[in-house]
Amino acid sequence: MNLFESTLIIWAGAVAAGFVGALTGLGGGFIVVPLLTLLLGVDIRYAIGASLVSVIATSSGAAAAFVREGFSNIRIGMLLEIATTTGAIIAASLAPFVPTSIIGIIFGLVLLQSAYLSSRKQADHPYAGPPDKWAERLRLNGSYPTAEGPRSYQIANIFGGFVLMWFAGILSGLLGIGSGAVKVLAMDQVMHVPFKVSTATSNFMIGVTAAASAGIYLSRGYIEPALAMPVMLGVLVGSMAGAKILFKIRTKLLRKIFAVIILLLGLQLIYKGIMGGI
Repeated sequence: MNLFESTLIIWAGAVAAGFVGALTGLGGGFIVVPLLTLLLGVDIRYAIGASLVSVIATSSGAAAAFVREGFSNIRIGMLLEIATTTGAIIAASLAPFVPTSIIGIIFGLVLLQSAYLSSRKQADHPYAGPPDKWAERLRLNGSYPTAEGPRSYQIANIFGGFVLMWFAGILSGLLGIGSGAVKVLAMDQVMHVPFKVSTATSNFMIGVTAAASAGIYLSRGYIEPALAMPVMLGVLVGSMAGAKILFKIRTKLLRKIFAVIILLLGLQLIYKGIMGGI
């Protein structure tokens, strides 16, 4: 395989990763890292570096469209980024010294359970519990567009979501996957943020989280421009296409896609953790 063919394969895989990443809020790292390491034999540290760049591209490509259409909750994203960036910086700093196999297995098991829970919940139900005083003080409650007009929603359990976001940042820094699955599930099932808002806000957040980790990987020489460039360009194209589809797709179908993707991601992480491939 010559340089042109390998670059074309990387770009095509990155397009698919960006499309799925924008559609589900996961980020494209869960496709990019296996593509580079398993199919092309790239060292996993360089694959993670390129993956983090691709996650930034996913966020840049999709987040602007989500904000413009009124899906992203910027206030929630900015608050939770405090947790994710802190976790990402800590994990990226310790990544060369900490074995990630056990973390990958645990994360995979969590994702399998999350896929099951997500597939059971078939529609968005507004939070009907008591108002969260911190959500009101920080003005985190909002609304998002639907076919019937704007729909309001309330936020709950900010502390629980904040803790999970710190865990998401840890995973992003260690594995370079963007950890969008944890972000979406934390907002959707813990904080009761509507699913489409969770997905859109996750896309807004993952770029900042990845940038915090990417700076450390760059300082250690793990980001190779010749590898990262086709990945970034491909993911950018795919993420913009995925953002357009999200506006039209039904929530029920989106939940099924999300459940399948994180199921596959969980199985992949468990397998790679057991085999020592993480």
